Amino acid sequence: MASRRHRRGLTQDQRRTGLVTSSPRRRGCDALAPVGPRRDRTGRQQRRAWPGMAMFRSLVASAQQRQPSGGPASGDSGLEAQYSCPICLEVYHRPVAIGSCGHTFCGECLQPCLQVPSPLCPLCRLPFDPKKVDKAAHVEKQLSAYKAPCRGCNKKVTLAKMRVHVSSCMKVQEQMANCPKFVPVVPTSQPIPSTIPNRSTFSCPYCGARNLDQQELLKHCVDNHRSDPNRVVCPICSAMPWGDPSYKSANFLQHLLHRHKFSYDTFVDYSIDEEAAFQAALALSLSEN
Repeated sequence: MASRRHRRGLTQDQRRTGLVTSSPRRRGCDALAPVGPRRDRTGRQQRRAWPGMAMFRSLVASAQQRQPSGGPASGDSGLEAQYSCPICLEVYHRPVAIGSCGHTFCGECLQPCLQVPSPLCPLCRLPFDPKKVDKAAHVEKQLSAYKAPCRGCNKKVTLAKMRVHVSSCMKVQEQMANCPKFVPVVPTSQPIPSTIPNRSTFSCPYCGARNLDQQELLKHCVDNHRSDPNRVVCPICSAMPWGDPSYKSANFLQHLLHRHKFSYDTFVDYSIDEEAAFQAALALSLSEN
């Protein structure tokens, strides 16, 4: 009971920050003592929200507002933006909708996402079933029903024909011709290296499935090659500077589970050799102790 009375006596700022003055006579940092974990009326501890989650949800919400709704936007000028694909930023062409989250894209733009074993929505990054991606018939009807002004000549054109019109509109072509050319911020004569290994996505050593990141590779092998007895070369190890592309793991699944629990990009500096990395790790260990 005393604890509840104490909580009722806190100000709103003290409840929000979780800090309370433990004694009126104490000053400075010692005067701030953390209040225990928040609990609801049933006494269960409440989970604190991750600070970045609010920003992530606001970005997704703003993007969802651009998705087609049941009617047109408040003005003709906003119609083209409302019915534009989030990937190519052009008016939808043969739109399709993801069943789980409802986000709409051009059918051709979404195709690369459907080629991986565990696809994610390009807009909200939530997983979805590629078999539940359907033709957005209601969006196609709206594209045929609504008109919007061309961004070049201001002629009102049906949204379904906007792409064809823009490709032939002289005003739009003039605007594109007058766009500034790309110029590097700092001119350089250094050649772009062409032999940088791909350490982000890998191919399955069993069946050759491509564009799998580290987690997707593990899931793919567990689902499809759990009982495969063949010895294979680990594609993650072979992509590393110290990797041996000829070494074959006797049990590749166990190798993935125990050797690759984290991404090397988080901890490894690929620009230095193995000896320099060892010395840097040793110096850091000594400084921490």
